[in-house]
Amino acid sequence: MDAATEMRVFVRVVERGSFSAAAEDLAMTPSAISKLVSRLEDRLGIRLLHRTTRRLALTPEGETYHLRAQEILSAIDDAEAEVARLGTTPRGRLRVNTGTAFALHELVAALPDFIARYPEIEIDLSVTDRVVDLLSENADVAIRTGLVTDPSLVARKIADAERGIFAAPAYLDRRGTPATPDELARHDAIVVNSVPAVNRWPFRDGDGVRIVEVNNKIVVDDAEVALRLAIAGAGILRVSDMLVGEAVRRGLLVPLFVGVSVSEPLPVTAVYPQGRHRMAKVRAFVDFVVDRFKGAPWRQWDVRLPEKDAW
Repeated sequence: MDAATEMRVFVRVVERGSFSAAAEDLAMTPSAISKLVSRLEDRLGIRLLHRTTRRLALTPEGETYHLRAQEILSAIDDAEAEVARLGTTPRGRLRVNTGTAFALHELVAALPDFIARYPEIEIDLSVTDRVVDLLSENADVAIRTGLVTDPSLVARKIADAERGIFAAPAYLDRRGTPATPDELARHDAIVVNSVPAVNRWPFRDGDGVRIVEVNNKIVVDDAEVALRLAIAGAGILRVSDMLVGEAVRRGLLVPLFVGVSVSEPLPVTAVYPQGRHRMAKVRAFVDFVVDRFKGAPWRQWDVRLPEKDAW
């Protein structure tokens, strides 16, 4: 029997004043209670109780042990109660990891609503495009774009991010709007060199896919920089629509070849280590982001689809 149980039995004996009364409370026999207290005394190497036929009395050492046992058992009860509350009420520090695009363009604007809904949760937000080991970095949950292959993680899909082609109205006014994918060869393209085949853009061609090589006028190694260049009118950009939702809604960028360009969707997923879903704060955050971003709200803009047979 563990030390905490021995403590509880001993404290109950002292509170009730007899082995038989304590045994009744604890659904044990008086002899079992007596043997347990004797075993505790043997383990400690000291007598805790004076036993007579009429009553039990604490020894000086027993008084000290009784006092400390009460403090320890009270602390254990408080700890268990606090953990139980954590299991039902979202609270505590929540460590979230996410990529730059989702953080800057979606999550940052949504976090005030989450904090207002769950004021007892504190956010520790780590933003990096590096795929981190959640366990080694003690992260509770991450938002990732792309396939999740780690079997130790639980994944819950939020939405799909899709690639699209965009340009600023100022660029189109200056250079004209390309009517067909072939006309892209006469335009300036902004490409991100971390993306495979950066200057080979896929388009639907009947039942198949046709690749068009674009003129990569500007090559950058950061999608945020590419986005700013496109808004400034430096060229045409093919990028995840997660980055451009606000810019399109504000009229800073215009989608091109909607329904013709191959979107190459990638899942946006909330992932967390096995077992973390039992934590109320993790459940609250995952439910929030799934509800907030389901249906890819970054892609909710009004555009007119071009004629697919125009080229």
